[in-house]
Amino acid sequence: MLFSRLAWLCGVAILVLVVNVGVSIVYMVVYGHWINPGHEESYYREHVNIAAPYFSIVAGIPLMFLAGWWVGGWWEGEFAVQAALAVWLVYALIDIGVLLAVGLTTRIAALFAVSFLTKLAAAYLGAVVGGRRA
Repeated sequence: MLFSRLAWLCGVAILVLVVNVGVSIVYMVVYGHWINPGHEESYYREHVNIAAPYFSIVAGIPLMFLAGWWVGGWWEGEFAVQAALAVWLVYALIDIGVLLAVGLTTRIAALFAVSFLTKLAAAYLGAVVGGRRA
């Protein structure tokens, strides 16, 4: 039972990560076709490198809140918060692994610190709200 719930929590973290990346992809499609069309592919690659960390913050807050709310509804009280924090931890570990593999600059490290902290707060608040409905 516990292993099953932990697997679900990991799945929720991966789902949040995939949706968050998807938001950046949708933004780039809209940006490239309707906002600023007509440039070389390298221009758009450079732009996504700048914009993606910001989108991770902006889109990640409501996504992590919803994830915390969802998993928080599986348990009551402190277990709701622990579940949401587990989702956040899995998300953060995967994201840190990707960052380390790609290469970390000071700018990216600062943006991802903000991203991780805002996601942590959002997951916590989502769990508090979600735990009340359990």
